[in-house]
Amino acid sequence: MPLRTDIFELGRLGLTAGEGRRLELHVHIEPFEFGGESYAVEPELVPVRLEVSRTTGNGWALRLLFAAELHGPCMRCLEPASPVFEVEAREVHQPGGGEELSSPYVDDAGELDLGAWARDALALALPGQIACREDCRGLCSRCGANLNRDPEHTHDPEPDPRWAKLSEIRFD
Repeated sequence: MPLRTDIFELGRLGLTAGEGRRLELHVHIEPFEFGGESYAVEPELVPVRLEVSRTTGNGWALRLLFAAELHGPCMRCLEPASPVFEVEAREVHQPGGGEELSSPYVDDAGELDLGAWARDALALALPGQIACREDCRGLCSRCGANLNRDPEHTHDPEPDPRWAKLSEIRFD
């Protein structure tokens, strides 16, 4: 089983300005909750590629790449969904460079919170709805039938409410 790396000490690399390293690590990403439903991240230890470059002034340029699969219910049809998401994220941490050049994932000791960064990057890569497939048709709004199973599913149209009173007229 691969080793879990949720916190990574950037200083261990011993990089000087202009140098870089590419690392293959494994990180645990906590489950997500959307609309009261839980979505687990697979695999348990997600393989990630971390590219680290040292900048001038003791800063860091970071790039994170990985793919993760979410398991949970489809938000359209409620069937099991397992979409895979490709994630690429970048961070720059330049001490003394101001707020826009300060990464929330790198602390003053040079430790990178890889677990928090991977979870946040995955959250930003997620669509507005987790679906079982791109063309999921969802459920019928009137009866709740799964429209993926019965694409020809229809109902008689409701009468126009503006004309409803006319249906009460009786000609005897």
